[in-house]
Amino acid sequence: MSRFILRRLASTFISLFIIVSITFFLMRAVPGDPFAQEKAVPEEILKAMYSHYKLDKPWYVQYGNYLYSVATWDLGPSFKYPGRSVNQIINQGFPISAELGLEALLIALVAGMILGTISAYYQGKWPDYAVMIVATLGLSVPSFILAACLQYGFAMKWHLLPVARWGTFAQSILPSISLAALPAAFIARLIRANLVEVLQLDYIKMARAKGISNSIILVRHALRNALLPVVSYFGPLIANVLTGSFVVEQIFGIPGLGQWFVTSITNRDYTVIMGTTVFYSIILLLAVFFMDLVYGWLDPRIQLEDRTQ
Repeated sequence: MSRFILRRLASTFISLFIIVSITFFLMRAVPGDPFAQEKAVPEEILKAMYSHYKLDKPWYVQYGNYLYSVATWDLGPSFKYPGRSVNQIINQGFPISAELGLEALLIALVAGMILGTISAYYQGKWPDYAVMIVATLGLSVPSFILAACLQYGFAMKWHLLPVARWGTFAQSILPSISLAALPAAFIARLIRANLVEVLQLDYIKMARAKGISNSIILVRHALRNALLPVVSYFGPLIANVLTGSFVVEQIFGIPGLGQWFVTSITNRDYTVIMGTTVFYSIILLLAVFFMDLVYGWLDPRIQLEDRTQ
């Protein structure tokens, strides 16, 4: 198990280094200037600003400074918000995105597991077809289209929930549903496909021969094995919902990390763009790393395959 953890940890650090490097060089390749957009700025002021932010140094010096700043988690100041650092922006926006993401994650897991189990239990019958239609719609409809439909129906037409903003539980319902629809549909299809396969195995047939009811077989025996593929999807899912959806946060006016990211792109605030990208990558890699550990614990064959490589 220790060798398995070390290999996964090493691959995580290598992936993070590659992402940090690509982010740095892509930002250098992007045309434009964060200090000169609409109005002409005198050359003396531009030189002073470049010197202040150490942008007048050679690229390899800037790259080394950037790697050091990421290693020490000091992501530098914002170019567009004087007196504010990227760390402060992340500390302000991430808790809101995480709260929204956790609520969406709970909805996606509960809805996906219930719908997938119902679909597998009634395989080939009308509940199965109904669930699959709903899941297909959840996978097909973009989150911003669903968000606009929910706003129109529940907020503007029926006046049941607030249209936008953030601060109360009622204001979090519509964005959470918008964010949870796609992963819930994907989980439902995963659970349904794996449950149908597991229910055909010999130990399930033996349990039925012993007179155990189908509901008990489904919940106690089949569902655990069917959840293994969901664990693989759980890592990227956690990262996506914890950092929030950029589009959903913009539509509902939520001051989370996604809104800061979109604003930083508009303002060409390069330090905020790079900082939020690196932060998102760290969350994603850590989530995948821990899910690999959980998957290796649930299925020891993964450790054996890793040992033979």
